[in-house]
Amino acid sequence: MIVIDNVYKRYMTDHGAGNWVLQGITLTIPSRRSVALVGHNGAGKSTLLRLIGGIDFPTKGRVERRCRVSWPMGGGGLEGTLTGRQNAKFVCRVHGHQDELQGRLAFIQEFAELGGAFDEPVRTYSSGMRSRLQFALSLAFDFDVYISDEVTAAGDARFRKKAADAFKGMASKSSVIMVSHDEGTLKQFCESAIWIDGGQARWFDDLDEALTAYKTKLFS
Repeated sequence: MIVIDNVYKRYMTDHGAGNWVLQGITLTIPSRRSVALVGHNGAGKSTLLRLIGGIDFPTKGRVERRCRVSWPMGGGGLEGTLTGRQNAKFVCRVHGHQDELQGRLAFIQEFAELGGAFDEPVRTYSSGMRSRLQFALSLAFDFDVYISDEVTAAGDARFRKKAADAFKGMASKSSVIMVSHDEGTLKQFCESAIWIDGGQARWFDDLDEALTAYKTKLFS
């Protein structure tokens, strides 16, 4: 279970505090429920995903994770001055897998398909390379909830299929919280939804109802 309690979020700009991205969101995501985040571009879907994953923090309010939640696969959470290998080592140690370090590093390196770039600073990576590393890092550990931001869109067609197949395997034993612009992907993995609009969030038990409400508002 994940509890989102009266969460507000805005970012600082060169001119001071920006507009509110999220405003007073309160909802509970049940255990064993796979959820899509839907809304127009810029609505705050990725922002909420980052708050749920713990790689960003609310301006006000709180997010309580009562389960093991992955970081957002597809972006964020990597230290740019460290190499891919150093990032992977850090994550392994944080999760208490020092004794299995070499095996997990080998898996991450092989799955991410970064070649020699695995030993280069992450700040030199393309967005696709970062996404592949993030995805491989998440696969290396067991979570109750995996959160994904367009993760199956990373890389070439072959890697996208590889990522989608791996994601299916994870979703069969855990739940997911997902952002994707592909409606088919959402329907493949999710049953419920959170519709974000105007900084507010509305829970739908049924994904199709959320998509209908979103598209009705979008084209009205």
